[in-house]
Amino acid sequence: MAGIGFELRRLLRKNTLLGLVEAYAYAGIIGSGPWVFSIVGILLVGLISASIATPSFMITQFQTSVTYLVASSLVLTGLVQLAFTRFVSDRLFEKRHDWIMPNLNGLLLVVVLAASLFGTLCLFLVFPGLSLLYRLLMLAGFVLMCAVWVMTVFLSGMKRYHAIVILFGIAYGLIIGLALLLRPYGLEGLLAGFVLGHLVLVAGMWLLTARDFLPRDRLISFDFARRDMLYPSLMAIGLLYNLGIWVDKFMFWYFPDTSDAVIGHLQASVIYDLPVFLSYLSIIPGMAVFLVRIETDFVEYYDKFYNAVRSGGSLEFIEGMRDEMVYSIQQGLSEIGKIQALAVLGTFVAGPAMLRALGISELYLPLLYVQVIGAGLQVGLMAVLNVFFYLDQRRIVLWLCAEFVVLNIVFTAFTLAWGAALYGYGFTLAVLITLITGLTQLSKRLNRLEYETFMLQ
Repeated sequence: MAGIGFELRRLLRKNTLLGLVEAYAYAGIIGSGPWVFSIVGILLVGLISASIATPSFMITQFQTSVTYLVASSLVLTGLVQLAFTRFVSDRLFEKRHDWIMPNLNGLLLVVVLAASLFGTLCLFLVFPGLSLLYRLLMLAGFVLMCAVWVMTVFLSGMKRYHAIVILFGIAYGLIIGLALLLRPYGLEGLLAGFVLGHLVLVAGMWLLTARDFLPRDRLISFDFARRDMLYPSLMAIGLLYNLGIWVDKFMFWYFPDTSDAVIGHLQASVIYDLPVFLSYLSIIPGMAVFLVRIETDFVEYYDKFYNAVRSGGSLEFIEGMRDEMVYSIQQGLSEIGKIQALAVLGTFVAGPAMLRALGISELYLPLLYVQVIGAGLQVGLMAVLNVFFYLDQRRIVLWLCAEFVVLNIVFTAFTLAWGAALYGYGFTLAVLITLITGLTQLSKRLNRLEYETFMLQ
């Protein structure tokens, strides 16, 4: 993510309060842009539709349908997101730019076919008896969402952060507008707006990529699937990380005491879903700090450390850069903790008024507080995983993601069995313990960094 690092350093070099605010605002928007646009877009469609007398059950059906599309597409494409990003990075390092677009087309073809097969199966198993138009729109939405996440990760690897945020903003603005325009056509109209908006988003991303990597001799290729270019560990990491984030939601959706049937075999958990959606809005400040600290201070010393290793720098200089890397990580995690603590305090203060403004019962407050803490811890976990990726410690990341999934399942099952007083604590405890494990492993690796760099290569 060096591209964003350069922009952040430029803003910070102003040495003014305005420059500092610009840097953190830029990092917050870039870091959480796609997630925030998705969450805010879904909520706004519901709120605006409710304000113009759209039946509440229709809004619930729409939001539930879209939530399942987002969750299932993220889990499915988690298998290829990180692995393909690494494939592209390796080809760019080798100056094989002509490989990029054909392999992206090949991956999109594989993803679209896999999503179409899986989605078609769900049409019969999950949506029996529903209208053909609704089922076809769900299939189209699922395929498009899978393509969206592949393109989003790809463009992130290409440092096209501005473009991602702008395209998501245009697409979700279009979705909101089309939802209002097509609202008279009921649930199918709302879904049609969602599908058309994402069709524009995918087309915009693909055209942006084609402009930079126009294929010359071949339109499609599957080099990324070659055995010597596959990264099974990254495929497993992508799948497990996304599954870890969503598995507690699926458990709440299908646990009898916390779920309600919404449409077809899709179920939702009213008591759990809204606090989760709102809590993820609180990660914007933490994501800003994460990007500013990791992509400026840490990356700067990381580059100096490995450049010194490759160019034969003095041991004293190498150790000094290692110490600066450690200090920048400590400072970054400390600042993430402080800013998320402020977000939690802000939620405690503004939470009741916020829920009242949204027409939500204040009985949801305890769960909202716990989810905000969990979301803040997740930002810290993302920072630790990101450092491990820089250090190429994929095995550790894989174990941490597996631990996250297992703990989330176990703790969430316990809280569901115990009762409403512990709802939300399963996810938060799973993230906390995984974060502590990650910090312990990170400390050990950094203490042995010179040894592993020189002796284990």
